[in-house]
Amino acid sequence: MRDHLEVLFGLGADYAVGPTLLSEFVPGRLRGVLLGSLTVLWTVGHVLANVLGTYIPINGTTAYWLLASGALPALLVLLLRIGIPESPSWLAARRRGAEAARIRRTYLGQSEATATATAADAEAAAAAQPPAARYRELFARGQATKTWFGVIFYSAQVLPYFAIYTFMPQILAALNISGADTQNLVLNLALLLGGVIGLWPVQRLGRRPFTIGTFAILTLCPGAMAVLSEGSGGALMVPFLIYTFVMAGASTITQVYPAELFPTALRGSGVGFLNGTSRVASAIGTFVLPVSLSHFGAGWSMGWMALVLLLGTAVSLAWAPETRDTLTAEDPHH
Repeated sequence: MRDHLEVLFGLGADYAVGPTLLSEFVPGRLRGVLLGSLTVLWTVGHVLANVLGTYIPINGTTAYWLLASGALPALLVLLLRIGIPESPSWLAARRRGAEAARIRRTYLGQSEATATATAADAEAAAAAQPPAARYRELFARGQATKTWFGVIFYSAQVLPYFAIYTFMPQILAALNISGADTQNLVLNLALLLGGVIGLWPVQRLGRRPFTIGTFAILTLCPGAMAVLSEGSGGALMVPFLIYTFVMAGASTITQVYPAELFPTALRGSGVGFLNGTSRVASAIGTFVLPVSLSHFGAGWSMGWMALVLLLGTAVSLAWAPETRDTLTAEDPHH
């Protein structure tokens, strides 16, 4: 049990740290693609695990090997992260201007004079502020709407995502769709394809139209499945495939938007807070869905998930900012 908790804490911390650090080094023109790729790589692992779990007979030996296989990508990431630089902005905020200037010269290509001056400016600005951002600042005037938008949009997207794809075989059975293993494979391939293709529009369309448009499509699909729940399996697979493809693409924004909603001093806390609240939502979804399927059937279950996505659509229409051209800490120097 202790080992399981350590893994979960590590994963939770990485959700906050990974995109936060990456957002401070990548140029704005590539930020959407590179941050979104974090979700795509997660999808690759999810699909691979799902397919292996479906087609490999599970016994005492294979179960342990499947669990152990998760160490391989973790080891790869560990090796890739050895020697990565600290955020210059973080260093400057802690009066470590010389280290910040060195990283700016080495990794951002700044001249010595520019790097030193930039680090000095950041250090002076930090001296005039409290040394650490507090969580209540996430809800201060001018920031609160962005924070609440992030909480609701992220939670509304991942709640049905985790619920549906955790219990996909049960949903296929409840909808009387034959050939569950084959359909499961088809849906997983659509999930993978949608994630890769979704990297292009998240950068080209802008964050606000991409979020609103994908939420609208995602709302309609489970709504259609609810209406057609007594129909043929072929008819139900059409909205299910569309939902899967679009959801995979839409989920790329969950690593892009949070990093752009907060200023540098609040980014780590803000991204961590949004990830934390979204995991609560996903836990609620995975708890409620099997109960809902058992007591109310697939039609009503698809219906309430459509309402969750409708809430995400409405909040995005009201509050979603356009952050594609937002400058993160190091953007001006690329």
